[in-house]
Amino acid sequence: MPIKATEWAAGIDLYANNNSTTEQGLIKWGTGVAVEIPRGFVGLLVPRSSICKTSLMMKNGVGIIDSDYRGELFIQFRYTDFGDLGNAIQYSKGDRIAQLVILPCPHLELVESSILTETLRGEGGFGSTDESRVISSVERPDWY
Repeated sequence: MPIKATEWAAGIDLYANNNSTTEQGLIKWGTGVAVEIPRGFVGLLVPRSSICKTSLMMKNGVGIIDSDYRGELFIQFRYTDFGDLGNAIQYSKGDRIAQLVILPCPHLELVESSILTETLRGEGGFGSTDESRVISSVERPDWY
């Protein structure tokens, strides 16, 4: 049964139940758990911080569980240490392998538009909010 490790933990710990290895060498762990996420919420499958002690990484980083999904929760991992797979640290049945975090997810109506509101960042992409970004005195906010 999934548990919250502490009263104020954000995530619900999920345990390794059974696994299989794919042709690409990925490990897919079943949790033996199916959930019913309430409408207006989303479940996020995220790695536990202790994953850094293993030679594994969640394949997709974060899994999204929609409120209309009713199947078992699976977590897929890939090895990060390809040099010595025979000695790679991995999970065993019964280990905590991931967390389920449930967050509000408002129902949004999508509207097509050719005009977007302007912001200071604008179309700035990766690293555009870094301090090294040049901001002219005209667009520099008072607090800068």
